[in-house]
Amino acid sequence: MKTRTLQTLSFWIALLLLTSACTNKAQQHKHIETITLDELKEHGELVVLTLSGSTSYFIYRGHEMGFQYELSHQFAESLGMNLRIEVASSVPELVKKLLAGEGDIIAYNLPITRELRDSLIYCGESFVTHQVLVQRSGSTIRPLRNVTELIGKDVYVKPGRYYDRMVNLNNELGGGIHIHKVDNDSVSVEDLITQVADGIIPFTVADNDLAQLNTTYYPNLNVALKVSYDQRASWAVRRDLPELATAADLWHEANATSPQYKASAKRYFEISKTITHPTILSLREGKISHYDTLFKKYASDIDWDWRLLASLAYTESNFDTAVVSWAGAKGLMQLMPRTATAYGVPKGKEFNAEESVKAAVKYIAEVNKSLRSVPDQQERLYFILAAYNAGLGHIYDAIALANKYGKDKTRWYDNVENFLLLKSNEEYFTDSVCRNGYFRGVETHNFVREIMNRYDMYKQKIPAE
Repeated sequence: MKTRTLQTLSFWIALLLLTSACTNKAQQHKHIETITLDELKEHGELVVLTLSGSTSYFIYRGHEMGFQYELSHQFAESLGMNLRIEVASSVPELVKKLLAGEGDIIAYNLPITRELRDSLIYCGESFVTHQVLVQRSGSTIRPLRNVTELIGKDVYVKPGRYYDRMVNLNNELGGGIHIHKVDNDSVSVEDLITQVADGIIPFTVADNDLAQLNTTYYPNLNVALKVSYDQRASWAVRRDLPELATAADLWHEANATSPQYKASAKRYFEISKTITHPTILSLREGKISHYDTLFKKYASDIDWDWRLLASLAYTESNFDTAVVSWAGAKGLMQLMPRTATAYGVPKGKEFNAEESVKAAVKYIAEVNKSLRSVPDQQERLYFILAAYNAGLGHIYDAIALANKYGKDKTRWYDNVENFLLLKSNEEYFTDSVCRNGYFRGVETHNFVREIMNRYDMYKQKIPAE
């Protein structure tokens, strides 16, 4: 596997200082001509720079998503402009691209520093970020409430600013914290959070927004204990776009309490993303669900066992035709809005069971064609299920990574699935062979296994006909 030294906070600040210095030097010879908001609007397109990640921007089932993405979309819409997202690979590159004119505004929690004020105008909502201790909580677990309680405890952190902060905190307390630096480049901060939730490690450290988002996946986490000082952060524009900065300020001030803004914040930081699967009582009667006739009717169109289609539906919706996921997927087969429309679901019929199954089967047939490079039909089935959950783009990325690192790109288990897991790690989703950025692969990894395990159970208990 490749190794790459993670950038520490001091490194990228130094890089930003260098960029700022170069910009200021150039400005000594050339007067900055401001661009008015009306002139910018003439282009009809707002180019937004951000980073790929779970709290900013990612692609899910072929749809652009992310908290910063949604805010950017709302802001562009308020200006009457179309939105175009440009993704950078790091904070320094965000600033570099902005100063080079490759974007109009940075939509990311960019730390507010004195050094960059000569080059940037900070704008929009001022977010307060800090690092928190990620720990388990529950009826039998008392979470730590004070940093002094970390003395004698084991804390696992990634190199860079998380490790640096824990070292500083340890010095402030006079020592005693057992700090474990996790250098493995295949383990991300979110992987460490998952390990805390699963009880593999006791503590890790993460930024408060990332930690809060992960509580929607793991309700047994406590992220209340701050371990660092507050850092103000906001969006930013170049100095030649002062009216755009003012517009962002006014928009954020007017919309911070709007239904749209609240809905976006709730979607990413409050709504549970876990699915609770109840017992299927109908198995006792030789039935899987009330929709068995639909599964039998349409499964043959794709040469599937109807019980496999039923397992997919159960994993997606618990056979609840009225359910809407945190991401906006609807109905029995949990189709995203554009997917449902593209595969023939009439407007207003998204919760109709038959329309949902019929469209899902059409979509599966198309995905099957797109994955013809996987010759073995059984292996291709795993890829299809993964694509149904993640979207084809991320599966293509995982295939490309597997091929690059000498694994079998036509086998799912222990090969391609491992690289889908790695797509939550910056070292891999920024790889040149990846085209779709960050993805939380653990959900899809578990999704495929859950469906196949349940399908095996169905085959044991329910006759094929």
